[in-house]
Amino acid sequence: MLILSRKLNEKICIGNDITLTIIEVRGDSVKIGVDAPKEVKVFRKEVYSAIQSENQAALQPGNLSKLKDILNH
Repeated sequence: MLILSRKLNEKICIGNDITLTIIEVRGDSVKIGVDAPKEVKVFRKEVYSAIQSENQAALQPGNLSKLKDILNH
């Protein structure tokens, strides 16, 4: 893990297409702006984890047959 210190309005570049900007620092909370191409999906970790859990649940054997039924109608 790379750990960086940044101040207000300073940026971090990831590859050629993604830039993170420190927007606000208030107490123990930091607002970060993400500038990335539209095809790059950006999620908060808790949202990403929820999506992954839902996707895994959908792949369970009982749910696959339900999905096939839905797609065939």
